Amino acid sequence: MRTKPRVVVGLSGGVDSSVAAKLLLDQGYEVIGMFMKNWHDESVTISNECPWMEDSTDAMLVAEKLGIPFQAIDLSEEYRERIVDYMFAEYEAGRTPNPDILCNREIKFDIFLKAAQKLKADFVATGHYCQKREIEVDGNPIYQLIAGADPNKDQSYFLCQLSQEQLAKALFPIGHLQKPQVREIAKAADLITAEKKDSQGLCFIGKVRLPDFLQQQLKPKKGKIIQIPENLPVFDRLSVPAGIDPVDWDQDTLDTICLPIHYSQDQGKVLGEHTGAHYFTVGQRKGLQVGGTGKPLFVIATDTQENVIYTGLGEEHPGLNRYGLFVKKNQVHWIREDLALTPGESAEYVSRIRYRQPLSKATLIMRENGLYVVFENAQKGIASGQFVAWYQGEECIGSGTIF
Repeated sequence: MRTKPRVVVGLSGGVDSSVAAKLLLDQGYEVIGMFMKNWHDESVTISNECPWMEDSTDAMLVAEKLGIPFQAIDLSEEYRERIVDYMFAEYEAGRTPNPDILCNREIKFDIFLKAAQKLKADFVATGHYCQKREIEVDGNPIYQLIAGADPNKDQSYFLCQLSQEQLAKALFPIGHLQKPQVREIAKAADLITAEKKDSQGLCFIGKVRLPDFLQQQLKPKKGKIIQIPENLPVFDRLSVPAGIDPVDWDQDTLDTICLPIHYSQDQGKVLGEHTGAHYFTVGQRKGLQVGGTGKPLFVIATDTQENVIYTGLGEEHPGLNRYGLFVKKNQVHWIREDLALTPGESAEYVSRIRYRQPLSKATLIMRENGLYVVFENAQKGIASGQFVAWYQGEECIGSGTIF
C-alpha cells in the first residue's frame, strides 16, 4: 500500500519544472516525470534545431539525475484539435486568441491530468509561478489561485480559466520563489537545466513566427489599410459619464462603452495595402509597413469579412483606448464559484487584459446577456478573443473571453 501521495510533474525540459520536481521529492512525494510532446511540425519553427527533441532529452536527464521514473506522452493530436485549430479559427474570424490560457485549461490540466490519473496520481504539478491556497466556505473546501511571489514572473493570468476541480488536483511547487532562487536550487542540485534560457513563443511549439504559422492555413490576400480620424462622431460617445457610477449607467451607455466599434471604409482614408487582415490584431503597430505618418500607426480594428485593417494615429487615438469590454454570458468563468455575480449584481475588482499588464481598477456589472467590465482608466488595445481576468488583491477570482 502506498504511503506517499503520488504526483506527476509535467517536465518541459526547462529549469522551472525541473526544480518543481526536485522540491516535491524533498517534500516527500512520490514523483513521476512526464514530458508532453504536443507538436510535430518543425517547418514553422524559427531555429533549425528541433526544440522538442532537445527539451525531451533535458527532461529525461533531469529525471535521471533526480532518480524518478520518466515517460513521454504524445498529445499532438489533442493539441492540434483543441489549440491549433482554435487559433486558426479565431484569427480567421478577426479575433485574438490566447493559446497559452487554453493550453492550460484543455491540455495540462485536462488531458495531461487524465493521463496522470491513469498512473494513479493524486496530483499533477507544473513549474508555473503561481500559488494555490485552500480555505473553507460554508464547510466546503475552496481552492484559491494566488499570484506567484515573483512579480516579474507571476503566471496566474495563464491559469485564469482553471476550475475548482482542476485546482484541487494541481500543485505549483515553485510559486513562492523568485526566479533567481529557482536557478540556485537547480545549480545546487547539479541539474542540466540550471542555466537554460526560458522558452519563448507558443506553449509547447517553441519559437514560431506567427505569420508563417498562420499562413499554413490562412492564405495571404491583399486588402486596404484605412486610417480613421480622431474626430469621428462615434468617439464623442466613448467618454465615461462624469460623476455617475458605472453601476447606474443605462444599457445604451454600457453597450456604447463596452462593445467593439464597427467601422466602415468611408469613415477614413486609404493609406496602403496589407497581406491579410487575419494576420493583425488590435493594438499592433509592427508589420503595417506604412511610412511617413509622423506618429506611429496602430491597428484599432480588423474586418476579416471585408479584409480591411482600420488604423489610428498615435498612442492616444480614441479608437485604441477603451474604458470597457463585454464578456458573453456563456464565456464568463468563475474560479471562485462562491463569488459569482448574478444578473443585477456588481462588484469592484482589479483586472488585466493581457499577461504582465499592471492590474487596473474595474467595476464588473452582470446583466442577463453577460458581464460588462468598466475600467477606471482607459485600456489600450482591447481585442476580441483575448481573456480578461479579475483579481481580489493577489487572488484570481475569474476570467472571460472578450467579445
